[in-house]
Amino acid sequence: MPVWTIRPEHVTGPEIDGVMWEYFAEIAQRVMGRPAVEAELRWAMGRDPHDDLAPPTGQFLVARRASGELLGCAGVRLLPLVPGTTELKRMFVRDAGRGTGLGRGLLAAAEEAGRELGATRMVCETNSPLTEARALYATSGYEETAPYEGHGRADHWFAKDLG
Repeated sequence: MPVWTIRPEHVTGPEIDGVMWEYFAEIAQRVMGRPAVEAELRWAMGRDPHDDLAPPTGQFLVARRASGELLGCAGVRLLPLVPGTTELKRMFVRDAGRGTGLGRGLLAAAEEAGRELGATRMVCETNSPLTEARALYATSGYEETAPYEGHGRADHWFAKDLG
């Protein structure tokens, strides 16, 4: 039985900005092979903001322990140039939530949020060093695909029919 709950929350605020900073710092460390400096993290957050992971065209999901501790998050947003398609963004599990099935739980909740937004397909992107993410997508029915609109700087793209 999960030791966490996943619910939609506002995508702005100090606690969410903090977890987004952690997300970008970990991605930078794993992809670049070194810690990012503050200027690089600010640039990345400014280049790819997360404020559109909110209704009416998106949703931001947060996983918390009963105590309120934030363990992870995931966002979805409709792609304006690809009708019926939602994109998974900012899926992140803090160390305290790893190994509990939380990543799979967040992915399932994000897919449901995509359906509720009217999407019939979900896409996502990742990078080669993020082997856990690639394995999760592959075992959750995602197939590698070509880059899609708004894909950012990744080297693996995935898609899944939500029907």
